[in-house]
Amino acid sequence: MFSRWTTPILWALHEYGRQRFVELERRLTSITPKVLTQRLRQLERDGLVTRTYHAEVPPRVDYEITELGASLGPLFAHLTTWADAHLGEVERAQRAYDAER
Repeated sequence: MFSRWTTPILWALHEYGRQRFVELERRLTSITPKVLTQRLRQLERDGLVTRTYHAEVPPRVDYEITELGASLGPLFAHLTTWADAHLGEVERAQRAYDAER
């Protein structure tokens, strides 16, 4: 269910609301289109994201976090608080690790 990209995708949908594929791709700059497609399909299967197809010319698809997905909001807030408090330590650990290699 959860992969490296699950949290960033859900966070983007939670924070910014309904978005098109291209908008998500722009927000998550280092994800490939293939991986984004795979993750969105899995999140839809898990009931955390809804996909709405609009039969227009050109066709449009929107993604939105579900109520179940939004219930992770407090967890996202806690992770953000933790990251704000500890990001410097993580970066120092990364630099120390890289220097040893």
